[in-house]
Parts: sequence; C-alpha cells; structure tokens
Amino acid sequence: MSDLDEKGMSDLWDQHLAAEFGAKSSEQALATMGSHPSVNMVSLTLGGIGRDQVEEFYSKHFLTQIPPDMETIPISRTIGQGRIVDEFISRFTHSIQMDWLLPGIPPTGKRVEVPTLIVVTFENGKIASERVYWDQATVLVQVGLLDRSLPALGAEVARQVVSPTQPMNALLQRAPKR
Repeated sequence: MSDLDEKGMSDLWDQHLAAEFGAKSSEQALATMGSHPSVNMVSLTLGGIGRDQVEEFYSKHFLTQIPPDMETIPISRTIGQGRIVDEFISRFTHSIQMDWLLPGIPPTGKRVEVPTLIVVTFENGKIASERVYWDQATVLVQVGLLDRSLPALGAEVARQVVSPTQPMNALLQRAPKR
C-alpha cells in the first residue's frame, strides 16, 4: 500500500511520464521508482523485474525507441487503493525500431493508434510496478502484418474509444452467416 495520497501518486506518476516521454531518461524514471520496481508490457511479456532489469529495458529497448511523433490522448485516470489506472490512446508513426511494441519488425512507416491501459502501483512513496496493456492484434493490423479478413480491427478501435458514438459490431456484420 502506498503512503502517498491521491495527489501525491498522480504527481509522482506525471513526473515519471515526463522522465520517460519528455527527457527519455532511464535515470530520471528510475528515480521515481522503489528499490525493486517492475515493468511489464503485458501484451508481449517484455520489461524487467528489479532495478537492473528495468534500467536495461528502459535504456536499450524502450526510451530510445519512442517514435518522435508519439503522442498520448488521455481518456481517463482512476486513482485509489495505492494505484493509478490510466487509459489513453497511443498515436505514432512506426518510423523507428520499437522492440517494446514490435520486436524484430523493421519500421513500416505506418500510422498506428491503439487504446492503452497502464496499472501503476505505489509502495513507500515510490512507484512499485507498471503493467501496460494493449491489443497487439490492433497494432499488427495497422502495420500490415495481420490480415483484415481475420477477426481483428485497426485504428477504428482507438477511434471508438475516443468517440463512443462511432459504429460498433463491424466484425459481427462481416462474419459469415450460418
């Protein structure tokens, strides 16, 4: 359990995000984290457990591989019980190698929009863990690696989250009738 109040957790998390996406500094990001942090990109089971592994993941596979046009569109933030849950849309062009999202896939130049969810836990006034979730099939469709004839969608998934009045059930409508 965290000894931080909701504002303290939110401020520390914002400081961590600025270290990652602004400064792209593993040192600054790790300064916001506890003595035994963990980062798990759940969709691909990538990340690290402990300071050494998290630092290696950040410095070699994540912070140096954030596309220059990466933006996040906030949807919601829920704070309580020693954790933050952030929901947002990640938007970027796959213009560089991205081991943390598309390991082994050379840049495709394709535009990607994907709903993303992060669960952040706190302990002793620091970030204890991050678990990052997204739909990998949505990413693969958008970079051209997954056939649209399969039951998977692309950027329209993110657009529906941002604008809930967008049509739904496209996969049901295109499915063969029995």
